[in-house]
Amino acid sequence: MRKTVAASTLALAGLLAGAAAVEAQTAGPVLTGQSAFTDFSKQQPGEVHHITVADLPQPYATPGVDAGSELVPRPDNAWPQAPAGFTVTQFTTGLNQPRLIRTAPNGDLFVALSYSNKIMVFRGVGPDGKPKQVATFADNLSQPFGIRFYPAGPNPKYVYVGNTDSVVRFAYKNGDMVASGAPEHLTDLPGGGKLRGGGHWTRDIAFSPDGKLMYVSVGSHSNIDDPDTHPAEEHRADVLEFTPDGKFLKVYASGIRNCVGEAIQPGTGQLWCSTNERDMLGDNLVPDYITHIQEGGFYGWPYYYMNGPSGGKQDPRLEGKHPELQAKVITPDVLLQPHFASLEMTFYDGAAFPQQYKGDIFAAEHGSWNKSHRAGYEVILAPVQNGKATGEFEDFLTGFVTPEGKVWGRPVGVTVANDGSLFVTDDGSGSIWQVRYTGATSAAPAHTGN
Repeated sequence: MRKTVAASTLALAGLLAGAAAVEAQTAGPVLTGQSAFTDFSKQQPGEVHHITVADLPQPYATPGVDAGSELVPRPDNAWPQAPAGFTVTQFTTGLNQPRLIRTAPNGDLFVALSYSNKIMVFRGVGPDGKPKQVATFADNLSQPFGIRFYPAGPNPKYVYVGNTDSVVRFAYKNGDMVASGAPEHLTDLPGGGKLRGGGHWTRDIAFSPDGKLMYVSVGSHSNIDDPDTHPAEEHRADVLEFTPDGKFLKVYASGIRNCVGEAIQPGTGQLWCSTNERDMLGDNLVPDYITHIQEGGFYGWPYYYMNGPSGGKQDPRLEGKHPELQAKVITPDVLLQPHFASLEMTFYDGAAFPQQYKGDIFAAEHGSWNKSHRAGYEVILAPVQNGKATGEFEDFLTGFVTPEGKVWGRPVGVTVANDGSLFVTDDGSGSIWQVRYTGATSAAPAHTGN
């Protein structure tokens, strides 16, 4: 069991200065069993949760609901809250729904503005905490989301972009803030053409450590449609494997309803996914999750979910379908709260945070729309020990919901900057936040880890 961690409160002086000051508080023990299922009102940095398959209710234990968030402007007294020793500043704001964010080898921050069909670049941090330079790298794209630099190392030759209907790449050299030419089309993706516009639209990209394989995540077309009878689901709810030039090779893993964020684990080279699971089975079904992805693995969607003593738990809406798959269902590494809407994830590989954070996972939780008591709207940390997730997750960056339940911020993307700080995109307030470790004043952060 991990030690309890210190929570933060927002100091008025820090807020007026445009930063979140933190004070140490004592957090409770690890929340397990039914107490692990909480809502926004109980979030505090450092709160630790551990959900297991044994904790899951039966389908329809509570009704499915439509409780979409009411987005409001950020109140003057609201600011993201982080654990003791961390400072949060607003790097920039006024953006049109910034989504995925990735750090280029030279330190530039590339951000997908998916609904504006463009990718922007932010360079440097000035004395005022704002970017020194801003540019549009490329526009006239098609709901871009995934961004990767290829090949790995200090001098990539390309920027790859996952459009909703294709993978394209731009010629690139270090320091380019504007694309030097038109994109090269590599492959179409499911969801394009006559089927375009249905279902989950984000497409992320990752490369194998040797650079020979490209993994592209494609979410399902629906919540629970049977792929046997719905052709729109072909090659969806999958991670697809291609060559870097766009030649399709195979379905790398399947039954993953919506792997929004992909990441390669440093040291192991293992592919991981941050996944949105299915809806309308109740408040606490089915957990979203973060997990390593096994080649050839089946993660259950749409017929099953998780894996209990008798195999995968069957979705009652497709009862009796594909019994041969029940024993093949893989239980993910970290079960999150259902309907968290887990989006981008990254492994902390910087040197600025305390050593205990090295190798841990940060993930953005966009927030629920169909949970009777809102959950998510935060950045979480999933501890990793000896290369494996512990199964726990911690509230790390909270405060995006007012005490009355009005939502002003929705985290989407997370990336580690070259200086070791963490940058978080927030499409609710149109902002990018920077989280830096500045050292605890009243107590060291009681975060334990590897």
